[in-house]
Amino acid sequence: MDEFESELREAMLRRPAPPSLKRKLMEQRRQRAQHRHARAMWWQRIAASIVLAAAAGGAMVWHNAEQRRKGEEAKQQVFTALRIANHALEEMNVQLAQQRRYKQ
Repeated sequence: MDEFESELREAMLRRPAPPSLKRKLMEQRRQRAQHRHARAMWWQRIAASIVLAAAAGGAMVWHNAEQRRKGEEAKQQVFTALRIANHALEEMNVQLAQQRRYKQ
């Protein structure tokens, strides 16, 4: 038991810290802070990339929808023009048919 007690006393003795301990601890703290900062910067870059990709994707979807809407509008205009032309041709055919009857 004496050996155990002497080891315990030796372990419990107050010893001054080595002179370089504070410098080492401060350096470790600074390195950890830099590492956290670098990690935070990477997360910010990833988040910004995701936001930019979502904005670009949204712009593409909007552009495609706008193009589709313009295409549908142009199609309706073409159909309207064809109906008008068809109506005019029918009237012309009626007039031609009437002129043929009068000539006979």
